[in-house]
Amino acid sequence: MLLPLHDDNPLKRIRFGYLSVVFIAACVAVFMYQLSLPPGEATRFVFAFGAIPSVVFGVKSLPAEVAQVPANVTLVTSMFLHGSLMHLVGNMLFLWVLGDNVEDALGHPRFVVFYMLSGIAAALSHAAIEPGSTVPMIGASGAISGVIGAYLLLHPRAPIKTLVLRFIVYLPAYAVLGLWILFQFLSVAIAEPGQGGVAWWAHIGGFFAGVILIVPMRQRGVPLFDRPVR
Repeated sequence: MLLPLHDDNPLKRIRFGYLSVVFIAACVAVFMYQLSLPPGEATRFVFAFGAIPSVVFGVKSLPAEVAQVPANVTLVTSMFLHGSLMHLVGNMLFLWVLGDNVEDALGHPRFVVFYMLSGIAAALSHAAIEPGSTVPMIGASGAISGVIGAYLLLHPRAPIKTLVLRFIVYLPAYAVLGLWILFQFLSVAIAEPGQGGVAWWAHIGGFFAGVILIVPMRQRGVPLFDRPVR
């Protein structure tokens, strides 16, 4: 297990990324609503608001009694659904630790756009690999993968307190996040296509979307690679 617990970023500014907290609160609220539903209704909710590749691409369509929003809108709604408590906690922990730094580099309005674009790019990456899939993709993992990619470009040497197995150690961001993306590629290599489970390509697509988007979207004067501000 490799989980970030806290970052002691020397370049971290005083302002707090409140929109990261808003996204966390929204995901928690939706998950609590999911838990309140009877099993059949919970499944229908996931199919209605999850991003189903074959439905997104128009290959198939949901029954009228299940569909709640246009298929392209599910690229956004799917980011706020989660399949289990551990799925939710893992995603929100990454967003809690890294999100405020990225939000600060972008500014609040751009952070919302960045987060959404990363999540949409992630969902489309998964859908492009499995266009005929009828399995709903849910979770904030793709958008948060974009946050991870952006953080890696902004603060690769920032020390992050990390849970490794049972031990808490400080590791540079490039080690923690580099191992994370390596794990995604290894998982893709051994995963069986069309079997459902974790949408590894969504993680990879979101990560590279974040790496690309942070360069033009960051605020003027915000450096990359932990360079000191002059």
